[in-house]
Amino acid sequence: MLADLQFSDTRISEEDYLAGELISEIKHQYIDGYVYAMAGASRNHERIAGNVFGELRNFLKDKPCEPFSSDLKIKVGSQFFYPDVMVVCAEDKQHDYYTESPVIVVEVLSKSSRRLDETTKRISYQNIPSLKEYVLIEQDFVDVEVCRKSEGWISNHYFMGDSVLLEAIDLTLTVEEIYARVDNDEVRSYLQEQQAQL
Repeated sequence: MLADLQFSDTRISEEDYLAGELISEIKHQYIDGYVYAMAGASRNHERIAGNVFGELRNFLKDKPCEPFSSDLKIKVGSQFFYPDVMVVCAEDKQHDYYTESPVIVVEVLSKSSRRLDETTKRISYQNIPSLKEYVLIEQDFVDVEVCRKSEGWISNHYFMGDSVLLEAIDLTLTVEEIYARVDNDEVRSYLQEQQAQL
């Protein structure tokens, strides 16, 4: 999601972290007692996250599952993360500011966030019993990576011209929909090729 900006070397409790987030102007991730401040996102990052959230919101209208954007946290053991987009279905416990049972988690990658998203978060998310799909989307080039629990979390990659099935909710998105309005070299080249074929 957003890049780690700074690290507090003082351990704090989950209760103090959650209380602090309610009054903080900056979001923080919480990993094993330590707090990491987060930086803002690029236009392309917001476009991708917004495209995915918008498609999910439209598809899930009047259905039991619900999409959330980056202001709701996920709790995994002793960690709290802010994913870019997630889908939550039936929950045993309702918490106002976090969930423990997403079925889909989407992270938009950047140079500064890639390491955390592909290592610590990947391992943590895949240990969530309810999670069925983890989706990582590049913003600087075109690559949608989907890891499905049903396939042993192997990576499947999708590119312009492909369709992506989100099995957990039976929704198919095209890569073009995911990258709508995104400005990078691969998107521009693809759109130029499409225009030339008309």
